[in-house]
Amino acid sequence: MTGAVVYLVLGLSLLLATLLPHITRRVALSPPMVLVGVGLAIGLLPMADDVNLRPEDNHALITHVTEFTVLVSLMGVGLAIDRILDVRSWRSWRTWSPVWRLLLVAMPLTILGTMLLGWWVAGLAPAVALLLGAVLAPTDPVLASDVQVGEPLTEDVAEAEAETEDEEEVEEDDDIRFSLTAEAGLNDGLAFPFVHLALLLLAGGFGLADVGTWLGWYVVGKIAVGLVVGVGAGWLFGRQAFHARNEKLRLADAGEPLLALAALLTSYGAAELVGGYGFLAVFACAVRLRSSSRGHSYQRAMHGVVERLERLMTLLVLLVLGMAMTQGLLEHLDWRGVVVALALVLVVRPLAGYLSLAVLARDEDEEGGLDRGELAAVAFFGVRGIGSLFYLGYAASHEHLPDEPWLWSTVAFTIIVSVLLHGVTATPAMARLDARREREAGTG
Repeated sequence: MTGAVVYLVLGLSLLLATLLPHITRRVALSPPMVLVGVGLAIGLLPMADDVNLRPEDNHALITHVTEFTVLVSLMGVGLAIDRILDVRSWRSWRTWSPVWRLLLVAMPLTILGTMLLGWWVAGLAPAVALLLGAVLAPTDPVLASDVQVGEPLTEDVAEAEAETEDEEEVEEDDDIRFSLTAEAGLNDGLAFPFVHLALLLLAGGFGLADVGTWLGWYVVGKIAVGLVVGVGAGWLFGRQAFHARNEKLRLADAGEPLLALAALLTSYGAAELVGGYGFLAVFACAVRLRSSSRGHSYQRAMHGVVERLERLMTLLVLLVLGMAMTQGLLEHLDWRGVVVALALVLVVRPLAGYLSLAVLARDEDEEGGLDRGELAAVAFFGVRGIGSLFYLGYAASHEHLPDEPWLWSTVAFTIIVSVLLHGVTATPAMARLDARREREAGTG
């Protein structure tokens, strides 16, 4: 594929990606669905035969591209979340109740369920089955935009909305989207301990004495380091942007939104340098930066820059994913992979999510509480996405993986199933829930 053709295809695809959110807003068709279809069409062109898209031959490229895409997504998610998390307030922690339940209960259950499917249905070795579960554990609401929060609410936006909407109604509207968005922001990092455990098992020599090391360092230590670095970086960048003594250094007043990218790269690099989980650090940095001056319009400017970069990176990954499907990405898919993918999307995640949220559920009238319809929506819309490609690429770069071609085909098929199913159902489901919420607010 010549350079001129590449530029032409990318330019037209970027135009399509810009128009799609507006065109598909009211229909059951998500932009990711269309972009994968465009990738399929490009892959069928004769010129695409010159490009090697076999995952086994491109471990490093896949890992780095998807890694940066996930990082940009995490920064955007953290900057968009309006709900405050005050570590000194138990009430504040409780408003995040659905998120903690999804992370501490639903995610381990999903990993366990997928692992059992990989071992029992697909006949994988236990370590490979565990890796499959960990790879498919992270969720990614970016691929179903109707179930993620929108732009950050700043003072200028809040004043405009107050003229047409009840403030309480706007806050209520966020529960489902907040839960799914915050879950995705945190579980991209929390899946890492299980990926490392699978790699340690594959490397051999993992005994009972190593369990303590794994729990102490990979589960507790690296998570803590990542969070501390992220919060510290967010505090420093927030102080510099909003509260610097020298007005010339106060970037919030100057309106320079590239600070968000500087914070992303710095927090990730610092966390990885000292051994922490960089994904968690980026999300924590973004949340802390968001809280520095919550109502400032600069928050919206930073989110806008990150969102556009995120859209570009997602466009690239989805186009290549579609092209790879025509180049043999799914050639190793068999009935076992189909069963694993469908069971995960239709049974394992919805059941694990429902159990985590329904048992000893928080009162639906309180902030962070979900009624039955909202609970079902949160449980169902666990979208699989780009994070899964990163984790599999990361694992394949660090250890020889038995059944690697089958793993790539199965993970790719799972993402496609999720993009199609959740993309078709997200718009009508959320519209129905929003309409019901408006009716209840009108009669309340």
